[in-house]
Amino acid sequence: MFLKKCKPWLRGCRWRNQHKSMNLARASSGALGLLLLGFTINANAHPLRLSLSQIEYKAGEQSLSISLRLFLTDVNEALVFDPYSTQLSFCQANEAPEAERLLLEYLETFFYVAVNGKRVELVISRKELSGHGENTALGVTFANYRAEHLNSLEIKNAIFTDLFFDQSNIVYVYINGSPT
Repeated sequence: MFLKKCKPWLRGCRWRNQHKSMNLARASSGALGLLLLGFTINANAHPLRLSLSQIEYKAGEQSLSISLRLFLTDVNEALVFDPYSTQLSFCQANEAPEAERLLLEYLETFFYVAVNGKRVELVISRKELSGHGENTALGVTFANYRAEHLNSLEIKNAIFTDLFFDQSNIVYVYINGSPT
C-alpha cells in the first residue's frame, strides 16, 4: 500500500531511501564477507613471492660470478609441484641425485646471463639453506665464468613467473664492486 503512494519521480520518498540504504548495507556486508574470506584463504599462502640474483663482474680478475636466493617452497613447487615436498631434500644428507639436474633444467628455461652475446653455462658450485619453515631460502652459487672484457651483459630472470602472477625477481648487478 505504501508502495503505491510513493511516486517514482518523488525524490523524498522514505521507502525508496530506506530501501536503497538497506541494499547498500547488504552489499557492503557481502563485500566485506568476501574480502575476509579472501584473507582467510590466503592466510596459509607463502608470504612473499621473491627471488634475488646477484651478478658481479670483476675486470681485474676477468671473472663473472652469479648467485641466486630462492624460497625453498617455491623451488619445490616448480620442480615437483608440491611446496612442502621433501623429495629433493636440497642441502640435506639425503639430497636426491636428480635435485641439481632438475634445478638446472628449470633455470635454463627461466634464467640466463649472456656476456658479449654468449650465454653463460650455469654450473652449481655451492648450495646452502637459510631461514626456517616457509621462509627457508635456497642459496645457489654458480662457478665463476671467465670473461676477459665486458662489452654487453644480458640477463633474463623470469624464475617462478610461470607459477605465480605476483612473483618479483630482483637482480643486483655489480661491475668492479659498484652497483649499476
